[in-house]
Order: sequence, then structure tokens, then C-alpha cells
Amino acid sequence: MLANRGFVRVGLSANTPGFAVAAVRLGWALLGCQRYGAGTRLLILADAGGSNGCRPRLCKAGRQAEVADRYGLVVTVCHSPTGAAKWKPVEQRLFGPISTNWAGEPLRTVERRLALVRGTTTQTGLAVTAAVDEALYRKGVRVSDAQMKALKVRYHETCPQWNYTLSPRFDPTWN
Repeated sequence: MLANRGFVRVGLSANTPGFAVAAVRLGWALLGCQRYGAGTRLLILADAGGSNGCRPRLCKAGRQAEVADRYGLVVTVCHSPTGAAKWKPVEQRLFGPISTNWAGEPLRTVERRLALVRGTTTQTGLAVTAAVDEALYRKGVRVSDAQMKALKVRYHETCPQWNYTLSPRFDPTWN
């Protein structure tokens, strides 16, 4: 947010928890590592429902394996309650300008969508990176109770169903 940079992943498959996790992983790999390479923490502000929701177990398991464990990051996830997504900073500072930029434009091809997203700017200097995700994401992927118990998760005292922190399950300095 403070860097005035955005990353958008345009998917060709279903909007699933697997897609949401992959978007965060790639955003960190492409942008986060470069800008905050020495960083040890990542804050994710997410909706309470949908693919990025607080209920899908695959989101938690995926964020654990693909972000916290892979990059050695402590990942804190804070979900906004249903109906409050429009108040998230990313909605106003990123998706609002994107919507304005492509208003009235036919989004017939992926290339056109990507061009319009990448071409989004604001007077304050917003720059947006966009990438296509051609992977196929299956719906209905289940995460077992045993897999959930293996997560290194701490639920926060305030609204624990919406707020939690995942810590890496290993020491990232080990080779």
C-alpha cells in the first residue's frame, strides 16, 4: 500500500482457494521478495467469504505451505466481515482505479484485460503489475483434519474466526 504498487492475477480457471493462494505466492515471488526481501512478516487483508474466505481450509493449508513455509514468512490474515470488503484499502486504492480504467471497455480477450489492468494509474503514482494464471484449479478440494492439525496457526483473541497468524513450520535459515 505505501509503495503505491498493485499486483493482479487474472485467472482462466475457477476462482478457488487454490487460485487465491497461488496469487499471493506469485505476488510475493515477483514483487514482495524484490521490495521486501529481508522481510519476515506478511499481512493479508481478505474477504470473509469466497475463494479467499475465512472458512475454506484450503486457504489456510495453502498459505501455510506455499507462503509461510516456502518463504519463511510469518503470515497474518485478517478477514473483513461480509459486506465490508468495500472498506478494505485495496478495494479503493487498486480495484476502484482498475474499474474506472476499463469502464465501458469490452473485456473479450485475456490480453485486453491484462493491458487495461497494467495501464491503470492514478495521480498519486499507482503502478499495477498483472499476470495471467493458466493453471486449472479444481473445485471441492478437501483438507483433512490431520492436515489442519499440522498447521502452525495461532488464532487471535479478537474475532478468531477471521484473524489468525501462520508461522513457518521449519527454520528458513536451514539448507
